[in-house]
Amino acid sequence: MDTGGIASSTAPQRQEYAVSPQRETKSVYEMMRDAREQAEARREQFKLPKNARYGDAPMMAYAKLARARTPGEITAASGYARRKIVQLQSALRSDPDNKERIQAAIRQLQKAVRRAGKKQRDVQQEKLSETRRKKALEEKNRRKAARLRQELTRARALRSIRESGYIREAEMDNRTQEQLSAAKLELRNQLQELTAATAGVPMGLAAQQYAAAQAVTGAPEPAAPVPEAGLDMLA
Repeated sequence: MDTGGIASSTAPQRQEYAVSPQRETKSVYEMMRDAREQAEARREQFKLPKNARYGDAPMMAYAKLARARTPGEITAASGYARRKIVQLQSALRSDPDNKERIQAAIRQLQKAVRRAGKKQRDVQQEKLSETRRKKALEEKNRRKAARLRQELTRARALRSIRESGYIREAEMDNRTQEQLSAAKLELRNQLQELTAATAGVPMGLAAQQYAAAQAVTGAPEPAAPVPEAGLDMLA
């Protein structure tokens, strides 16, 4: 009876020892999996998916720049633009079909970096003006303080207008690139259809067929009304 009791008491212990290496192996496996996922995330940080909306990056960079108020926030906006430039330069190799759109986005981002540098200098100058204004108030020189305040308000208003123009410029450039890409794709599709339709047909006959098809399907559409001046900029 005693022997049976000893055997029954040791059996669970052996089972415990058999399970613990499995738990340790599973834990190591999970750690390796997590490390692999983190490495993949770091690689994906500098990649852009094919056919991405490349024009979004400049608009986001200018939005960050417009919201920036401190030197640190301006530096962060500039850093964002620099990272996107690196990503888009990599996309030039992986997505040559959108070369023109990518290059246009890179140019806008390079402008954003330069404009961030200018804003950094402007903010520093505004800070000096604010310091001089406060000093003039302490010296009870109210006329000088009022003049400095007007100059500071004017400088900030002009900077805000300028930064809004940056965003509109990026939006218009993105819209133009989308239209050019659509026109390029349409021409490519037409060329492919023409090539497929005229396979084995003499060149002169193919040209006549194409001209006849254009005459049938290319009837002029009624002209659209001309919008009033200024409406395009508000859209």
